[in-house]
Amino acid sequence: MAAPTEFKPTIVGFLCNWCCYGGADLAGVSRFQYPPHLRVIRLMCSGRVDLAFIFRAFAKKADAVFIGGCHLNDCHYNPEGNYDAMGNTLMAKRILEKLGVNPDRLRLEWVSAGEGVRFAEVMNELSAKIKSLGPLGSSEGIAVAELSSRMQTAEDLVPYIKLVERERLRVPVRTEEGYRKFFGSEEFDQLFNELILDKLVMSRIMGFLRKKPAAAMEIPGSLALEPSEVARHLRQLTERGLIKFDAGQSLLAAV
Repeated sequence: MAAPTEFKPTIVGFLCNWCCYGGADLAGVSRFQYPPHLRVIRLMCSGRVDLAFIFRAFAKKADAVFIGGCHLNDCHYNPEGNYDAMGNTLMAKRILEKLGVNPDRLRLEWVSAGEGVRFAEVMNELSAKIKSLGPLGSSEGIAVAELSSRMQTAEDLVPYIKLVERERLRVPVRTEEGYRKFFGSEEFDQLFNELILDKLVMSRIMGFLRKKPAAAMEIPGSLALEPSEVARHLRQLTERGLIKFDAGQSLLAAV
């Protein structure tokens, strides 16, 4: 009988060219040991890591996403570029959690070009964490195909999310404490639920009904949503003329 194959996670890493990529290079040159699970994408700035990149990586079956940038206030292009990376990461974690993905699968760290040891330590920690979680969908109890569909829904909403961030979700103080305080505040929770979460749930319902007409009672179980939440959004979608009810078949369908 063949021995079970050891799980080797796929970790997509977006690394800042000037700092974290240099740290990774130093770790390699210095022969610091860490698991070979990272698939590196080098960017000129961690602030360039768009929300769409994160959701697309998970949609393509990455088990984790790592973002590595310069230490705060050391950005080489824009003094606040890595604050944008922090904002995108905190936003993405909230969305991933709602979509049923463990937010620990997304990690952001600041690593300078001289911190090869730190880079290796972070990779060892992240690899151990993801191995304990298992393949994408394993700890979530959701089929990978369904998770990919959810990630695609989130990616499709990115232009809208950017608009909302610019107009309604601006962080008042661009410091690490300011970001964490804002994203952990009741104000953010209310705005997130009202402006992003509702839109995300409605998009998932619309996507489900575009595949085939369905009875209202099928939707909560299929999408892992609360029945009351689905009922509220079905009413809104019906009022907007985006879905219709076929009385003859007792089914809902996207218009």
